[in-house]
Amino acid sequence: MAHLSSLPELQQGSIDDVLQVNKDLESTIEAVEHTSVQLTWMGYDMVALRTSPELGTSMQKLEEAYNRCRVVICGDREQPESDMGI
Repeated sequence: MAHLSSLPELQQGSIDDVLQVNKDLESTIEAVEHTSVQLTWMGYDMVALRTSPELGTSMQKLEEAYNRCRVVICGDREQPESDMGI
């Protein structure tokens, strides 16, 4: 009967392992989803730029205007990478 008394510990350990695997899978899925979104936006940008080359120039001017406004509003500090999403 000693074998039966150790059974709950084995099941608890298995449950913990399953929960950890679920967390790992969820984290991996979120990373893949993020990558998928980034690739989708890159594809969209490529199609938009190839369809309308003027869009690239317009986007560059818009980014420069944004940076000038940001310096005026926020001061002369460096811009974090996450601001522009590029």
